[in-house]
Amino acid sequence: MKLLPTLLRRLRDGVVVLWAAATLTFIAVQQSAGDTALAILGGPDAMPTPAMLAQVRADYGLDEPLWVQYGHYLARLAQGDLGESYRLRIPVSQAIGEQVGATLALASAAALLAVLLALVSALLTANRGRRLRALVSGVELVLSSTPNFVIGTLLLLAFAFYFHVLPPSGSSGWRSLVLPTLALALPIAAVLAQVLRQSLEQVLEQPFITQARARGMSDTAVRLRHALRHALIPGLTISAEMFGALLAGAIITERVFGRPGLGRITLQAVTNQDIPVVVGVVLFVATVFVITNIAVDLLYRLIDPRLRGAAA
Repeated sequence: MKLLPTLLRRLRDGVVVLWAAATLTFIAVQQSAGDTALAILGGPDAMPTPAMLAQVRADYGLDEPLWVQYGHYLARLAQGDLGESYRLRIPVSQAIGEQVGATLALASAAALLAVLLALVSALLTANRGRRLRALVSGVELVLSSTPNFVIGTLLLLAFAFYFHVLPPSGSSGWRSLVLPTLALALPIAAVLAQVLRQSLEQVLEQPFITQARARGMSDTAVRLRHALRHALIPGLTISAEMFGALLAGAIITERVFGRPGLGRITLQAVTNQDIPVVVGVVLFVATVFVITNIAVDLLYRLIDPRLRGAAA
């Protein structure tokens, strides 16, 4: 059985991705403007003395050569130590942990809705009339080309400020989750539907589908019981690639709708040059992306038995 070597290979690739994300983040931080020691002491408003700045640089190793700082940085990350927030004065893992629940709830709800919308759209329009297919494809093209925050703003104007049926902001109750979930889900659903429809249309032309129809199966049964399973793999591939984007989009969408979550602390961290928090959020998103890709790779083998014994 080749599942274990494949899993180990995926884990190795995941470690490389996380190292690359950590390294690029370190380089970006080093190239960014601003004095880290000054940010640690509270910024220019704190009016630190040169002696205080020198002491902070010594305490945090900021006066060491860059390659030494990089080595310490990777060593801390390897031990799961993301450091301490300069402004919040709490461990970065705690700062992220206090906010990540709201972001994951939003991203998960959007992912579920996107998959459902894509499945319905693809199943209802694959190999149907040209006019219906052209109309749906046009709507999907517009949605997939529109940024989340633009869709979110339009939804706010329509359902919160004009019709007054949903709250414009906050996080109290399910009604406050509807608009941000739609803003995140619609572009993802549009892309998934296009991929699934194309895959379904290819599968529906296969000989085994013709045989199923010849046995008297209805069109709905053929699509659900035979065609859909074979058409899912391309959709799973694009889903894995887009989940990281979905999580990043959730961070932006939270700011549009005034929701708690990683978006709030990320904006505060960027504004205040709270570098450990920025690094922590970037690595968290990268970790979720890696885990999602590994999970999808395992799902391939559950959906298509031919892949269970195949090497990756």
